[in-house]
Amino acid sequence: MTKIFLGPAGNCATSKDKTTIGSLKYLSQLGLNCQEIEFVRSIYLNEKSAKEIAKVAKELNIRLSIHAPYFINLSSDKKQIIENSKRMILSCAKIGEIIDADAIAIHSGYYGKNTKEKTFEMIKDAYVDILDKMKQMGIKNVKLGLETMGKESQFGSIDEIIEMCKQVKGLIPYVDWAHIFVRNNGKIDYGEVFDKLEALKLNHINSHFEGVQFNAKTKKYVDVHTPIDNPPFEPLAREILKREVNITIISESPILELDSLKMKNIFEDLGYKF
Repeated sequence: MTKIFLGPAGNCATSKDKTTIGSLKYLSQLGLNCQEIEFVRSIYLNEKSAKEIAKVAKELNIRLSIHAPYFINLSSDKKQIIENSKRMILSCAKIGEIIDADAIAIHSGYYGKNTKEKTFEMIKDAYVDILDKMKQMGIKNVKLGLETMGKESQFGSIDEIIEMCKQVKGLIPYVDWAHIFVRNNGKIDYGEVFDKLEALKLNHINSHFEGVQFNAKTKKYVDVHTPIDNPPFEPLAREILKREVNITIISESPILELDSLKMKNIFEDLGYKF
């Protein structure tokens, strides 16, 4: 039976209680069932707070994931940046294991002056090292999720990420549908993406969804997040139900849980029962 998880990237915007625990309780009241903990600017949870969040999430049946810091670049030409990036991912993994997060969304790096092939190998080597250290730390459950990226300067086309996940056991894709839409100049074939993902034999897909801005001057979509509209959400919902996919869809829309509720309504209109 298909299981769908919907919720926001970060604490609910409309919750009176702005804490993470307050957000989880509010999500439960709204009928939503997941949240991504945003470490994008800092890894702000200590072990004590993480254990408290884990307890509440478990009681409310809220599925948790994490977004790693934006500063990560595993393909930098500066060794110190790569080492700092590894440390940030390991810190996320440590907290992720405590809160029983299923995955960490990671912006892996940039091509810079390197070829795509060289960038791939640098990032691959970094992840192999990180996974080895995670094993040494006893981190067994949380997965490293390589996010599909929207900018041409960033490592992270759907094909690159699938190939990396094939080559390095322990990595999974973290599919940002709107980023794929931007990278393909305003086009996305949801069925084609699912067809490609089948090679990894995933039993659950982690993903982001949001709208993106259209630049009237350049006549191109850009990776600036907007409320959901473009790319269209309903065709994705139909494809998920048709294929009976187990999926988490995190709203990275500026209106967060309000768009999660809009997604929920679309699924329910198509006959899915949460």
